[in-house]
Amino acid sequence: MKILYVEDEPFLGKIVKESLESRDFEVLMVDDGNEVIHNFEQFQPDLCVLDVMLPNKDGYTLGKEIRQLNASMPILFLTAKTQTEDVLKGFQSGGNDYIRKPFSMEELIVRIQNLVQLAHGKTMPVANGATAIGRYEFLPQKYELRHGEQVRKLSYRETELLKILVEHRNLTVSRKDMLMKVWGDDSFFNSRNLDVYITRLRDYLREDVRVQIITLKGVGYQFIVD
Repeated sequence: MKILYVEDEPFLGKIVKESLESRDFEVLMVDDGNEVIHNFEQFQPDLCVLDVMLPNKDGYTLGKEIRQLNASMPILFLTAKTQTEDVLKGFQSGGNDYIRKPFSMEELIVRIQNLVQLAHGKTMPVANGATAIGRYEFLPQKYELRHGEQVRKLSYRETELLKILVEHRNLTVSRKDMLMKVWGDDSFFNSRNLDVYITRLRDYLREDVRVQIITLKGVGYQFIVD
């Protein structure tokens, strides 16, 4: 697997590059934002790992440019920023996932492998039993969401919506797709219902700040679990 790795911190870059290469990835490292697109076109990577803060051209700009060249290219952002608006900006710039600095190589490898699977159309089906969502356990067959000793009973539509979000975590899920799968049509009335259900799910998951349902205005939702 070929990875275009964009990072301007030499020490960190060397460690990450060597760690990836030791796991049989082919890695091209670039440290200047202005050099990325040329290298992208020449190298033809399977996945891009982009730092956000770069000299001459930032990662967000590069994400947009890469997405224009290849609409299906998996893009993973590396960021020291922690605000929700920064995460949202990453997704709006073409990112499929993000990882906060400092990070472990194990987590980076898992996220890379996950993005490649998703790029090949492999979503993460919800298990018949319990599925972990941060500190929560989701039991779709029982219509339950558990947090420690607390058990919340979910409605059918709440369960179906949460299943869709979990199966497409770190991907963009369009409003229309969610409406068609759960309600069978995308009428204005059902669209307003979707907003109400998403608000409820956010409230149910509020005890774990690592779990977020991010609204992409006019597009859909991103379900993020750190």
